[in-house]
Amino acid sequence: MNKDSVKEIRSGAFSESVAGEEDPGASVDLVPPAPMQPGDEAPPGAPGTGETVCRACGGSGRGKGGETCPECGGTGKVNVGVGGG
Repeated sequence: MNKDSVKEIRSGAFSESVAGEEDPGASVDLVPPAPMQPGDEAPPGAPGTGETVCRACGGSGRGKGGETCPECGGTGKVNVGVGGG
């Protein structure tokens, strides 16, 4: 490489971006995590987890007296760890 192939960098050429300055093109939507039910082992969408049928109600979402299942909150599903380890 010779000196003619290297462009000179102007003083202040990189001053357009300042630490802490907002980037109008970037946005982050902060969505609160879904609430966990008592039967959940992890929040929905957590890595290494998945939905399965609630063991307490068999997926009906109802308890013995027809009330809402206390384990799944009436959804019939709980979030549990999957895989080995």
